Amino acid sequence: MALLESIGNPDDLKKVSEDKIPQLTQEIRDFLISEVSRTGGHLGPNLGVVELTVALHRVFDSPREPILFDTGHQSYVHKMLTGRQDFSKLRKSGGLSGYPSRAESEHDFIENSHASTVLSYADGLAKANEVQGRTDRTVAAVIGDGALTGGMAWEALNNIAEGRDRRVVIVVNDNGRSYSPTMGGLADHLATLRMAPGYEQALDLAKAALNSAPVVGPPLYEALHGLKKGLKDAIQPQMMFEDLGLKYLGPINGHDEQMVEKALRRARDFGGPVIVHCITQKGKGYAPAENHDEDQFHAIGVIDAETGEVQSTPGVVKWTKVFSEEMVKLGAEREDIVAMTAAMLHPTGLAAFAEAYPERTYDVGIAEQHAATSATGLAMGGLHPVVAVYATFLNRCFDQVLMDAALHKQGVTFCLDRAGITGDDGASHNGMWDLSILNVVPELRLAVPRDATRLREELREAVAVTDAPTVLRYPKGEVSPDIPAVGTVGSMDLLRRAADSGHSEDLLLVAVGPMAETCCEVADRMADQGIGVTVVDPRWVKPLDDALVGEAAKYSVVAVVEDNGRVGAVGDAVARALRDADLDIPVRTFGIEQKFLDHAKRAAILADMGLTPQELARKLTETVSRHTEKPFEDEPAQS
Repeated sequence: MALLESIGNPDDLKKVSEDKIPQLTQEIRDFLISEVSRTGGHLGPNLGVVELTVALHRVFDSPREPILFDTGHQSYVHKMLTGRQDFSKLRKSGGLSGYPSRAESEHDFIENSHASTVLSYADGLAKANEVQGRTDRTVAAVIGDGALTGGMAWEALNNIAEGRDRRVVIVVNDNGRSYSPTMGGLADHLATLRMAPGYEQALDLAKAALNSAPVVGPPLYEALHGLKKGLKDAIQPQMMFEDLGLKYLGPINGHDEQMVEKALRRARDFGGPVIVHCITQKGKGYAPAENHDEDQFHAIGVIDAETGEVQSTPGVVKWTKVFSEEMVKLGAEREDIVAMTAAMLHPTGLAAFAEAYPERTYDVGIAEQHAATSATGLAMGGLHPVVAVYATFLNRCFDQVLMDAALHKQGVTFCLDRAGITGDDGASHNGMWDLSILNVVPELRLAVPRDATRLREELREAVAVTDAPTVLRYPKGEVSPDIPAVGTVGSMDLLRRAADSGHSEDLLLVAVGPMAETCCEVADRMADQGIGVTVVDPRWVKPLDDALVGEAAKYSVVAVVEDNGRVGAVGDAVARALRDADLDIPVRTFGIEQKFLDHAKRAAILADMGLTPQELARKLTETVSRHTEKPFEDEPAQS
């Protein structure tokens, strides 16, 4: 790794001779395989952009000329070339983020990991350069073919195209996959290009044209114009972009660094917006990734670097798996149930449903807004769609949930995977907003299962609703053991009863979903101190069961523990319900601080937030003591 270790910044990279570049790219791949196999992370996407990223940093003057990555999971090579080669704590507290991070480096302009946004950033930066007279600077934006399925990307392209003199180079990293294979008409169009008989000829001719063009700028495009028109019967993606008024250069072999570098230099020197279309292979250079049909090792846990075998823990059941299995069962029972996702078929667990019922499965690409409204149309047509997305991506289609599904009172079920703290992927992936934003949607119903049994039950309850949208949210990772109810109040489950401990009714603890296990341990700890705690799981947190108000009236204090931002979520809804009933009972809410969280393990973040049994028991003991007449001893230290 001697050559790689000598590169501390892009200036060092520019000094590397052309004949040494193949050695460097091999060292980068070896580094990625060795390091990411130990920590987990996005391996396949980064193996696919090695030559492309090297070429970008040899052509553009980062950070003066910003290099922006859409989605950002393919930025590992960029980090390595900008002075960040310690991957020992990748995606762990105190280590490198798995995405671009402004706190890490001046070379990271944006820290997005939501797709289809980069072209809007590029448009704004290019306009800022224009207004401030910075005519010698180019903005480079890398966007995957999958992200081009998002409508926001095309809105930005429309604006970029009108700035004829704004220097923007858009690199389309076309590997035919976002997570799984890219879906939709655009994907089919680009796939036709890759599969066309004239494709290899086109790559050779493009390379020859790039190498022989005597003068940069418009003459280059005139030279290439004849090439493109001559091959239009086999290769036509340029028409799609040129109809918008954008110059198109390609297709380029994205693993020929010199070819990519020459193309980028010509595009940069053109002086206006240019599309550079690079064909790459996800997982390039690592056989286990190349041969992995599902997603080419898009995101991996710890693996054996030699074989690619996953180092998994036997017997672990994950939330996504439980949802996946129940969906297949529902599909067998009800022919009206259809499934929809936004380029996340495998990550959300819908792949098994798709295999069993392909004619009832829709992957709309990275287009959550479209998914929500299309699902509303499906419901209007007499079907019951189940839309599975990550909780953080629901933010992108809030208006469609509100004004399309809810306004029209349609039975659409949204299943939110990775709800609450997800940890490793950082601020943009924590699903800590949905309970807050969905609480304002009229008539929407929202369930939060505490365990696998409740997930199955509440999914079935959700798809039985035909006159309003329903939402089911559950976290990432391993499912906790089932927590049986010891009784019920209305539609709610009692998990602990103060009377069963022989104590008075001091505290009503409202446990939201997977925080139930923590709340039960809190109740047990407090019972040891003579405090009577009842733990209730509402199951459906919107609307709250009216029985909750009647139950709360028996207690001195009410507390809510939830895996969501504290503002506007279940705690606020409980407090409002008690106020509306004129009950003067103190309510304490425990949840996620309303801030963007650094990447770390879920357990570590929960501990930092004080959402552990020991810390919650301590705080609630103090609260109950202030609101009752009897003093309580300090809880003995427990691990």
